[in-house]
This record gives sequence, structure tokens and C-alpha cells, in this order.
Amino acid sequence: MRFHLTHFAVATRFTLIEHGRNRFAMILVILFVPVWTTLAYLAMPDTPARMRLRATGETLAPHGNELTEISGALNAVTLITGFMMFAATFSGSGFDRRLAMAGYPRAHLVLAKVTALALVSAAVAAYATAVTCLAWTPRQPLLLAAALFCAGLTYGALGVGFGSLLRREVEGMFAIVMTSIIDLALQNPISSSGADNPLIRHLPSYGAMQASTAAGFSTTPVPGYLAIQLAWFAAAALVALVGFRRSTRSSLPPTTQTTLPGPGSGKDGLPTPLRAATPSAAASDTEAP
Repeated sequence: MRFHLTHFAVATRFTLIEHGRNRFAMILVILFVPVWTTLAYLAMPDTPARMRLRATGETLAPHGNELTEISGALNAVTLITGFMMFAATFSGSGFDRRLAMAGYPRAHLVLAKVTALALVSAAVAAYATAVTCLAWTPRQPLLLAAALFCAGLTYGALGVGFGSLLRREVEGMFAIVMTSIIDLALQNPISSSGADNPLIRHLPSYGAMQASTAAGFSTTPVPGYLAIQLAWFAAAALVALVGFRRSTRSSLPPTTQTTLPGPGSGKDGLPTPLRAATPSAAASDTEAP
């Protein structure tokens, strides 16, 4: 038991240190979340937007700027957690591969990444919820924080998968940004007339969007939609696990084992290793007719 705890603690410490060195991500957390959510609140009109919330079956008329701020908070959380996990996985893939080849248990490396993902998602979700509450008060702040946390878990797992499978950093960044923008823009009834389309239910952050909207404008709890979001996290984590296993496997060919000669094998001993030709031997070969 102590062996497993020690290896898990060491792997988690190195993972958190890797996140701590990503100063650009820290700047994004501190500045991007309040700037993006505040601009969404101030720039959008506060005209009520009638909508039917599928999570509760209620017909709501939230202010457009408040609804857009919720969408902006989700966008900020998903982008930051996805970026942080992608950057840590992409830059540390070589180190993880060397550890795995040296015999470090892959299970402890994976659990360390999951722990770091949970801590990062919780911190960013709590910060985004606090920033949102500065402008207006959601009906269920804890549910809003839980929805943001589950969305962060999903996109963080996608970031690990992109970091393990993609070969270039720009490819992973583009994949995370475009996935988050398309995912959340289509679900916002302010910016999309097709927000009621049945296909929207299959988007990665559908459960989080429904739960966070219910948290902002309804008093009805929606644990089922948090469960939907956690199911998306499980699917993304499975993809990340496959990618991580693929990126940490050994690319070296298996070692050829030489069978020692036994009695009656007809061999006197092991083959003598080949030696490089000496200059005189090379010269004699050259001069030979």
C-alpha cells in the first residue's frame, strides 16, 4: 500500500509542478475569465429571451446578458482546462514515456493526471462562479459551480487525449478552441436560432449547459444532466487513456534472446562478436586482385 501511495504522490507532485510552470495558463485564469465573462455581461443587451429549458421543462425569460455570461463562463472554463491539460501532456509526453519504459507504473501516472485535472477544474470553476456572482446572483450557485466543474473535467480529458495523439502543438490548440466554440455557440439561444435542434443533445457540454442554465434561472435541481456531463467525461477519459497508453509505449524492438548451447547441441560456445577490421586488414583487402 505504501508503495502505491508513494508512486502516486510523486507522480502527482511532478504533474502539479508542470502545471505551475505554465505561467501563460495562470495569466489566462486570472485575466481571461473575468474579462470574457464581464464583456459578455456588459456588451449583450439585457432584453429577456424566451426559451424552454429542457432540463426542467420550464419556459424561462432570462436576461440576454446573463444567459450569455453563463455561456461565456463555460467557454472560459473549457478553454483553460483543455489548454492546461493539453500543454502539460504535450510537453511532458517524453518524460512520461521514459518513466514508463523505466518501469514506473502507468496506472499511477494516469491517476496523477486525473487528480491534477480535478484540482485544476475545481479551482477554475470556483473562480468563474465567484466572478459571475459579482455581476448578478444565480438561483443555485453551487449547481453552477458543479456544472462548470464537470465541463472542465470533460475538456481537460479531451486536452490529455489531444496531447497524446496529435503531433504538433498548434493542432491541439486549434482542436480545443474550435471544439469549445462550436459546442457552446450552437447551444446559446441568443446567438443560435437552432438551439432547440435535437442534434444539440449530442454536443460535449450539453449536460453542463443545461445544468448551468437551470442554476442561473431556476430553483429545480437537475442531477441527471450533471450525470450526462460526467458520462461525456468518462468517454473523453477513455480516449485520453488510449492516447496516453499509445504515447508511452516503447518503440524499441524486443530484445533478441540468445539460447545458450547445452550438452549435445554440437556447439562449442557462443558466437564470437564481430570486430571492426584493422587498417592493415582493410588495406590488404583493397590490394587483393
